[in-house]
Amino acid sequence: MNSKPLNILILCTANSARSILSEAIANHLGGERVRAYSAGSKPGGAPNPAALRLIARKGLSAAGFSSKSWDVFAQKDAPQMDLVITVCDNAAGESCPIWPGAPVKSHWGIPDPAGKGETAEQIDAAFEAAWDLLEARFSALMAVPFEELEAPELQQRLTAIGAMDGGTALSRDPRAAEAGA
Repeated sequence: MNSKPLNILILCTANSARSILSEAIANHLGGERVRAYSAGSKPGGAPNPAALRLIARKGLSAAGFSSKSWDVFAQKDAPQMDLVITVCDNAAGESCPIWPGAPVKSHWGIPDPAGKGETAEQIDAAFEAAWDLLEARFSALMAVPFEELEAPELQQRLTAIGAMDGGTALSRDPRAAEAGA
């Protein structure tokens, strides 16, 4: 790796909840070290309003987020990704485009907060729980000297981060997760 910001693409099927939260968290925690983007295999058309409300409650700008196809980042004029992280098991199992630059890939499966709960309080609690799991993982990533690591060592660190408590069963099985990411 080198001293330029680490470009991270965070993928989820609809690109409306977990990947949007991840993009906000990674850019916030990463400062000048990271530039995060999000996309989906089957974009939902718009970010989940509960995700945008949570980002705003956390004191971050909720402006500029959109639900977009991962194909946008496979184009020749797209930023070259250093790292691709899937945050939902469906996206991890899908056949991803070929990313320019052969980025390191990892799966950090997080339970989907969308559709959880009937009241505003229950919905907010589900999104808060997802935020906490994602924030723990991106905080762990920021503690890694990724600028100094070669791809195999970075891959090992990412796999360990993905297996942290609270993740999906797929995120705790590196062989299955790495096959799909």
